[in-house]
Amino acid sequence: MPSQLSTILQNSQLAEQLLPESQTRGFVTAMAAAPHLIDPTEWLAFMWGGEESSPFENHDDLENYAKAIIEIWNEARAALFESTWQWPEGCALDDSQIVTEVTSNFCEGMLQGWQLARDDWETIMPPESEDNALLGGVLLSFSLLFDPETALEALKEQNADALAQFEEIFNAIPVMLCGLTQRGAQLVAAQ
Repeated sequence: MPSQLSTILQNSQLAEQLLPESQTRGFVTAMAAAPHLIDPTEWLAFMWGGEESSPFENHDDLENYAKAIIEIWNEARAALFESTWQWPEGCALDDSQIVTEVTSNFCEGMLQGWQLARDDWETIMPPESEDNALLGGVLLSFSLLFDPETALEALKEQNADALAQFEEIFNAIPVMLCGLTQRGAQLVAAQ
């Protein structure tokens, strides 16, 4: 059964103006992982490029879209704290492309969302802290999977078995992201 977001994105006019579903899921997951809750009213417009007016023709359509986004956020947040978060459907490794387009789009959305929460992360996990290595590892992993061709060249220069490295990174991300989210929440609670 298609998700509420998939159904909304079947409208070709909206699909042209909104982030693709996998990129949206990445962005929303980054918001769900953020150490401080950021009100969706502050970031929902990023889903349509930050324009002041939404691409929706009426308030009901905008409300349905917002509900779909909040549902994704709620699911991701719960899964991150229960250590059950997994890559969304369609995210996978790919023999010819290294990762599927869905994976690359998810990672792009994740990195875009991180930019919005960046100050919060850097405040609780400053560069000199031990926790910063966890944050850096998660961000590096998403960056590698977002742009695997560049990463592949760098790994080849180090004579690493690059494809095996990608598999390890891909498989480790769910655990790393859950751990980062939970550690961020612990640090905020301890402040």
